[in-house]
Amino acid sequence: MAFGDYPAEYNPKVHGPYDPARYYGKADVPFGQVKLGELGAWFGRRNKTPNALAGAVSRAWWRWQHKYVFPKRAGIAPFFQITVASMTFFYLINYTKLKHHRNYKYH
Repeated sequence: MAFGDYPAEYNPKVHGPYDPARYYGKADVPFGQVKLGELGAWFGRRNKTPNALAGAVSRAWWRWQHKYVFPKRAGIAPFFQITVASMTFFYLINYTKLKHHRNYKYH
């Protein structure tokens, strides 16, 4: 699969219009229904390639867009979510500089 192509599992005659938020691969047991004893086998069936990871991130992005950004009466939730995510990200990347400003008790 080259960059910008449809997934190999996508068949327009079977699936209809392409939805970037949908996984077109073989269906598996949802994570919430996996028993603890089957967890290792479930993780073993996952595709762990960089393309699969990029596809999973892309599907998550599109699902978030469909839920919070694209509705006609979308509220301010996506703006708050992006604000909190960016605040957390910048706190984490600056943590090594911020930890030197702690107040210590010297006794």
